[in-house]
Amino acid sequence: MGFIFDGLDAEEYDRKYGDKILVKRILSYFRPEAPKMIIAAGMIIATALLDAVIPIFIAQNLDRLQPDTPFTQLGMVALGLVALASTSWVFNFIRQTRSSQAVGAVVLKLREDAADAVLRRDLSFYDQFPTGKIVSRVTSDTAAFSQVMVLTMELMSRLLLVVVLLIYLATINLQLTLVLLGLAPFIVGAALGFRALARKTITASRRMNATVSAHVQETVSGIGVAKTFRQEPAIYNEFVRVNNQSRRVNMRTRYTFSSIFPLLNILAGIGTALLVYLGGMQVRGGGLTPGEWFLFIQGLALFWFPLTSIASFWSQFQLGLAAGERVFALIDAEPEVVQRGDVRLPELKGAIRFAHVNFAYRPGEPVLHDFNLTIHPGETIALVGHTGSGKSSIARLVARFYEFQEGSITLDGTDIRTLNLAAYRTRLGIVTQAPFLFDGTVRENIRYGRPEASDEAVRAVAERVGGGDWIAGLPEGLESQVGERGGGLSMGQRQLVALARVLLQDPAICILDEATASIDPLTETLIQEGLDEVLLGRTSIVIAHRLSTIRSADRIIVLRKGAIIEEGNHDQLIAANGHYAELYNTYFRHQSLDYIEGTRRAA
Repeated sequence: MGFIFDGLDAEEYDRKYGDKILVKRILSYFRPEAPKMIIAAGMIIATALLDAVIPIFIAQNLDRLQPDTPFTQLGMVALGLVALASTSWVFNFIRQTRSSQAVGAVVLKLREDAADAVLRRDLSFYDQFPTGKIVSRVTSDTAAFSQVMVLTMELMSRLLLVVVLLIYLATINLQLTLVLLGLAPFIVGAALGFRALARKTITASRRMNATVSAHVQETVSGIGVAKTFRQEPAIYNEFVRVNNQSRRVNMRTRYTFSSIFPLLNILAGIGTALLVYLGGMQVRGGGLTPGEWFLFIQGLALFWFPLTSIASFWSQFQLGLAAGERVFALIDAEPEVVQRGDVRLPELKGAIRFAHVNFAYRPGEPVLHDFNLTIHPGETIALVGHTGSGKSSIARLVARFYEFQEGSITLDGTDIRTLNLAAYRTRLGIVTQAPFLFDGTVRENIRYGRPEASDEAVRAVAERVGGGDWIAGLPEGLESQVGERGGGLSMGQRQLVALARVLLQDPAICILDEATASIDPLTETLIQEGLDEVLLGRTSIVIAHRLSTIRSADRIIVLRKGAIIEEGNHDQLIAANGHYAELYNTYFRHQSLDYIEGTRRAA
């Protein structure tokens, strides 16, 4: 049945932790909750003692029962049982409350650490691993971890009850107690022998759940594209395939764990029959009283339940360890972008220099080879070239989203790898090709880069973009809701919001990936005015798609397969009649006014 697990391999950042290491690390999360856990442990002991006292109390009063026993004495026995049971309930309630508080705090901290790890991962991490699977580790796996901790507390209570009861039973009849103990290793051994298979099937089940989550998230995110190309049936069929695989994995997990219980019940049944027979023989011979025999029979249920529950507990425990292992692997994933120093430049001039840089997303697939480029302070360079020429890679390296393998990149003469990343990125403004907006108002999205900015400051920068004319086109001005992922705005409006967000941030270096979406001429004019405002006086790297931006750039860098093949301004490169001229005639020439006027005259 190996085919069931196809496609469920561990992620590259997954790692194996031994049970001792996992338990030790889990306990480190519980250390701050020690007071609550001590109270819970005390309540476990108290509850176990009371639960053990109840059958003993019944057994002793059973031996005292006579035909002429007065009803008042029976009433006192009943009241005693009610008092014992009520006190046990109170202790158990305190235990449940304190343990729930402790487990809740631990899961909260574990999720916070997982979320912090998600935020600290490099951009390359999300290019490589599906976000749905990452989300599953932060949500589903931490939830599974909390369930196993609650179950552990319950099992501890049951086991302690068994220990107390066994001690008392040994004082009554050592022979029957030893028979009881002699049967225990068979049940425990069968449960523990189940361990390796349990860990494997549980881990596969967790990975399968993450795969389903990733598929659903991708489907919902790309539903617009799917409907455009009428691919709903194909997406549904793929979901059915993934869902069926999930069913097979989960069914195998259930079969695996359910198969152990018949075996354990058979062993428990044999033990019960043996003790009933031996105990009955001793009662018949006068070696046991009926009350003591009842206590042994009653003790069987209390004794077998924790032992047969070990299989269930072990499956849940393995589930918790597998979930914890996946969460810790996410937390411990090694970053590719490493901050090698803590340099904080007081003022950025914006001089950027690539020297003999080699970079590849994957080993053996170079993107930049022996790449050299110098960008002067305040200069705007436009990167042009076919797809795969290295334009976006240059911008990503400057932003420190990826780590280059060889060579050096310096900023104002300082190795970019030694800069404090958080401080550096506050001075870096980025507008992507498809700007991402968070659900909220336009004002909140503009303020995202500077949460402390006043409403007046937000309005001031919004009005600097395109003269502010675009604000009047919003239903409620800056208080307009943008919707999920900015879906309530047009693409052009999203770009204007993104430009205003960068302006409010007031960065020293700008990286702009102009959008290629079709927009109306008025919005295009506003965006160009916004671009001019953003680029003014700043070192800027523009992945250009518009002729107007290319022409206004101080220098155009023409790339092919990760190498600079031409550079200069627009007129110089056109005169050279090289690759840029070819690109211009293919992609950009139709955007020029001369071309548009000529087309109109020809028409």
